[in-house]
Amino acid sequence: MNPFWSNIFRATGYEDTLAYFLGSVPIFSKLKKRELKFLETIVHVRNYRADEIIFEEGDIGSGMYAIRSGQVKIYSRDENGNEIEQAMLEAGEFFGEVALTASRPRIASARTTEPAVLVGLFRSDMLDAVRKYPAISAKILLGLARVISDRLHQNNLQLNDLKRQMEQS
Repeated sequence: MNPFWSNIFRATGYEDTLAYFLGSVPIFSKLKKRELKFLETIVHVRNYRADEIIFEEGDIGSGMYAIRSGQVKIYSRDENGNEIEQAMLEAGEFFGEVALTASRPRIASARTTEPAVLVGLFRSDMLDAVRKYPAISAKILLGLARVISDRLHQNNLQLNDLKRQMEQS
């Protein structure tokens, strides 16, 4: 191809941007490009080493994390201190979102299992955005409410299934 034309028609690289990644996270999936660019300015990107603790059970939650690359293990400990794996999360998944709404102790721990890049959105930044940019913040919080509602619905279905199984035994 002629270098002149390849320059004009080359890909923009938007798929490699932080804003594009954020748009793939279900909480932010309804945001427009302009709103994702704003979100990009209030999140925090951090590189983690393998086996690095992100937070521990009992810590007061301060925000949520989306996994841009790598893997994160969510776990709790039994009365003997043994780890009980609750989830193994991959790139594109997120965790800790309830901490955006309330300052409560974490009910599980999170640790990387390999080098990872995490994108954090913290309650303090979200509260600041609510004051300064209420319209965009409302869309983010509605996305959060939608995801929490979906998870609660799934948990209720699973709980009802377990109840039925116990009644049949």
